[in-house]
Amino acid sequence: GSLSQACATAPSSYAINNSPSLHVHQFSRHKMSVRLTSKVSCLLQNAKAKASIRCKSATTSATTTASVKDAAKASTKAAASKATSSASSTAQSSVPLLNTAIAATAGIATVSVAAAIVESSTAGDVPPFDPSGERFDQSTFLGRFSKMILACDPRLLTYTEEETRRAKEMINDYENLIKSVPTDSSTGMNEQDIHHALWEAQRISSASLHPDTGDVIPAPFRMSGYVPFNGPICVAMVASTSTPALLFWSWVNQSQNALVNYYNRNASSEMDNATLMKSYSAAVCSALAVAFGLATGIQRKFDAQKAKQLMKWVAFPSAVVASSLNCYIVRSPEISSGVPLVNADGEDVAPGTTSKIAARNGVNSTTASRALLQAPVYFLPPLLMGSIPVLKNAIARNPAIGVPLTTYLVLVSFGIGLPSTVAIFPQMAEIDVKDVEDEFQGLSGKDGVPYQKYYYNKGL
Repeated sequence: GSLSQACATAPSSYAINNSPSLHVHQFSRHKMSVRLTSKVSCLLQNAKAKASIRCKSATTSATTTASVKDAAKASTKAAASKATSSASSTAQSSVPLLNTAIAATAGIATVSVAAAIVESSTAGDVPPFDPSGERFDQSTFLGRFSKMILACDPRLLTYTEEETRRAKEMINDYENLIKSVPTDSSTGMNEQDIHHALWEAQRISSASLHPDTGDVIPAPFRMSGYVPFNGPICVAMVASTSTPALLFWSWVNQSQNALVNYYNRNASSEMDNATLMKSYSAAVCSALAVAFGLATGIQRKFDAQKAKQLMKWVAFPSAVVASSLNCYIVRSPEISSGVPLVNADGEDVAPGTTSKIAARNGVNSTTASRALLQAPVYFLPPLLMGSIPVLKNAIARNPAIGVPLTTYLVLVSFGIGLPSTVAIFPQMAEIDVKDVEDEFQGLSGKDGVPYQKYYYNKGL
C-alpha cells in the first residue's frame, strides 16, 4: 500500500517540481535575489566610496585647516617680527632729546669735575708766578696734560666779562700785589696762596681775552667752549647714519673750526683773511669729499642695516683729512719764513736768524699728529660701544640709549681724551746741530761748549 501510494504520488510530485511556472518563478526569484545582492553590493560600494570621499575630504579639510592655521601663525610671527624690527628701527632713528640733553650735561659735568680735581690737587705746589712762564712743567706728560685740561675747563665760561677784566688787571699789577698783600693771619693767606691766585687769574683772563688785542673771544670759539659747543657737533657727526646728515655736520664742524682759528689767530702775524679762507675752503672740501666718497661706497657695497652701522666710522677719516690739511695750509707760511732756534735755557742762539729746516719738520710733524688728535673724539666712542660687552648688550636691549650714550662718551673723550692726546707731543721739539743750516753750525753757549742740540716751538 505504501509503495503504491508512493508511486501514485511520485508523478504528481515530479510534475510539480518540473512545472514550467515553477521554474519561471524560481528564476524570477533568483534574478530578484541577484538584483538585490547587486544593489546591496552597489549600495555598499557607494557607501564605502562616499565614506572614503568623506574621509579624504575630512583629512584634506583638516590639513587645509592646519595649513591655514600654520600660515596664520607664520603671518602673525612675521607681523610681530616686522613690528619689532620696525619698533627697533624707530627707536634707533628717533633721537630722545631729553635723555640726550641729560647725557650732554653729564658729559660736560664729568669734564668739569676732572679739571677741578687737577686744579685742586696741584694748588698747593705752584711755582712763583711769572706771566711769561708756565705753571706746569712742560717737559713731562703730566704737566702738558694739566695745562691742556685746565685750558679746556668748561667752568671758565661762567665768568663774566667784568670778572675777566678784573683778573687781567691783577696780572698786569702782579708785582705790586705780591708785595702789598700781607701774608699773615689777618688775610689768612700765605705766599703760596697769592701765587696760586695769580696763576688762576691768568687762566681766567687768557681763556676769554685775546692775548694781542684784548678783545673778548665769543664763548663758542674759546678753548673752554670746545666741549659744550663743538662736542655736540662731533656727536652729530658720529651719530649720522645718512650721507646728507654726515655732509651737513661735517660742514658745520669745519666752519666752527675755521671760526676758532680766526678768533684765536695771532694778530701780530702776517696771516691774513685770505689765508684763513683758503684753509677753510680746503678743509671743507676735503672733509665733504672724503665723507661723501666713503658714505657712498658703504651704501653701495653693504645692505641698509650694515651700512647704517658702518656710517658711524666715516666721521673719523673725514675729520683726519680735513684737520691735517687745514693745519698744513695755516702753518705752511712758517716754512718759507723759518723759526728761531733756542738752547736748553730758551735763549735764542742766533738772534735774527731762523731755520727753515726746523720749521718744515715742525709743520710736518704737527700735521701728522692731527690724525691722532681726532682719535679720542671720532674713533674711541664707536669702538667702546661696539667692543665692551656691557655697553654693546645694553644698546642691543634698548636701542634708544644709543644716542645719549654716544653723546656722553664723545663729550668726555673730547674734554679728557683730547688733552691727553695733545700731551703726547711736547710743544718744544729738539733737532741735532748737524741737521740744520750752516748758519747754526759751530755755535757755542756761554760756557764755551759747542751746542749739540737746538730746540724750537713746533706748535700744537
